[in-house]
Amino acid sequence: MTLAEAGPKWGRPRFFTSYRTETAIFPSWSQRIAVALFLLVLVLMPFDLPVISQLPFVRFLGDDVWLRIVNSVLIFAIAAVGLNLLLGVAGQVSLGHAFFMGVGAYAAVVLGSESTGGSLWGWGLPIWIWLPGAGIAAALAGIIVAPAAVRVRGLYLAIVTLGLVFLGLHMGRMFDFIAGPAGLGRRWPTFDIRLWKEETPLVDMSSGGRWLWFDVSKNAKIYFLLLLLTVVLTLIAKNLARSRTGRALEAIRDRDVAAEIMGVPEARYKLIAFAISSFYAGVAGALLAAFAVQSSPENWNLLLSVEIIAIVLIGGAGTASGALLGAVFVILTPNFVEEVTHWLASQEDAGGPIGFIAGAVLTSGQSGGAIATGTTSPGWPLSVFDWNQVLYGFLIVIFLIFEPLGLYGLWVRIRNYWKGWPFSY
Repeated sequence: MTLAEAGPKWGRPRFFTSYRTETAIFPSWSQRIAVALFLLVLVLMPFDLPVISQLPFVRFLGDDVWLRIVNSVLIFAIAAVGLNLLLGVAGQVSLGHAFFMGVGAYAAVVLGSESTGGSLWGWGLPIWIWLPGAGIAAALAGIIVAPAAVRVRGLYLAIVTLGLVFLGLHMGRMFDFIAGPAGLGRRWPTFDIRLWKEETPLVDMSSGGRWLWFDVSKNAKIYFLLLLLTVVLTLIAKNLARSRTGRALEAIRDRDVAAEIMGVPEARYKLIAFAISSFYAGVAGALLAAFAVQSSPENWNLLLSVEIIAIVLIGGAGTASGALLGAVFVILTPNFVEEVTHWLASQEDAGGPIGFIAGAVLTSGQSGGAIATGTTSPGWPLSVFDWNQVLYGFLIVIFLIFEPLGLYGLWVRIRNYWKGWPFSY
């Protein structure tokens, strides 16, 4: 056997002899073992085990309060992976992701919720019907929109999809027999797993219980379901990106005219990209609404679309790993900022360097620090919520200018540096 035939096995980790090996999701055994250990940690995170409690930044995320935030991370990760297929892989700028999430959410509430006296539609079907149905309904909406969207590109495409958000808000207020009363909305179906419409579910996701030797909370049960969905949908998206369809979408993203000259049907593949991305958005919208229990049409607004775009851009457009990293960073960072603010407020009277920093940064009135700890009127100082909004915009500008590949690009830089250390080439 020659070195060329052996490939990565004989000390050449980046030397590949076949396209299949090079495009593998985890081409080396070290990567496979690392991912397996990481998934094992995620599965064991909600359990109070000694080996988990010793890991930094892991055990506190398994607490019931933070586990609810982690569940939000997983839902937004699914939405971001779907948008990444459209924005990062196909190169189509879309501001209408909130619209497709809303379509999926309302398809789920009609399929999964019970009708109430004829004023609200609902069929009361189980989750294994209403969750895929939400994705299919959103995909159909994407297919309907795609013929108009593929005629434009760039800024014009962004404006077209932006109009969908306002159209969705108006339709949600019009069809109150689906969306519920204006401003109040309606309750979404729970995550209970049933075969059909039996009274007692196979798995009760609405309350805590005991699995094997462990007490499991309601949020922990939902966490395991969302973790499974996130892993499966991410693997599907990753495999799609390295398939023939993914290569065609990347060709359209890089040079659409050249791709069409080479035989890639642009309109067809853009329609596929819109449909698949909308399917992911519909699933994420249904999960988000069911997780929030009750939702109104105003929740599917432009701010939600911008938040998903921020996740993709900050994490790294074009990579599934970047979408996951962006979801973790964007959703967890505001909560970390809030926790640090409360901690500084508690240390303000303690004196010393920490107390000095707290007094310089925080204020309870209209003068002093930059962050208001109490109620404040619009303007200066800013509340913690306002600072998080400023942080979103600032990070998007910084990453687009200095690191277009986002957090994934930073990871690649660090990985390549340590691979070549101590040499600079």
